[in-house]
Amino acid sequence: MVREKSLELTLAIIKPHVIKNKCALVRIREAIIGNDFQIVRNERIALSRASAENFYAEHSGKFFYQRLVTFMSSGPSDVYILTRENAIAKWRELLGPTKVYKTIISHPESIRGRFGISDTRNAAHGSDSKETAEKEIKFFFSDFNIKRWFQEEEMLFRMRKTVFNEEKLPS
Repeated sequence: MVREKSLELTLAIIKPHVIKNKCALVRIREAIIGNDFQIVRNERIALSRASAENFYAEHSGKFFYQRLVTFMSSGPSDVYILTRENAIAKWRELLGPTKVYKTIISHPESIRGRFGISDTRNAAHGSDSKETAEKEIKFFFSDFNIKRWFQEEEMLFRMRKTVFNEEKLPS
């Protein structure tokens, strides 16, 4: 008997400068759907400075920390729980490397290569591990129960028995 592979969850953040650029936002959403991701949950949020400091606490003390916190609290962001097989690795592959100036040359078709402006304004964020994804999902979607999702909903997503409603996406 062949066992079907289970899906994986990851968190994606589309950063404030992209939200201001409707065309870029649409292209990124097309890339998400076109690369076999399914959107489990999404929300447009405005991070307060305190929330941004909390979310990026692991970078506290690094030279870019204040710039990152200021930028991420400068306007709305879209946060998504995405799923597919190998979601974490595939989303990070689609994003491209963090360093935008190198990415423009090495991965020009990646999200960061196309829509990144600088290392801080690099278009989007993606969880780097299952543990980080769980922590980040809880940060933005405190009512989302990951264990329950895998028990009750994962099979529906795996079998593509869900309906994607673009009208529910923030515009």
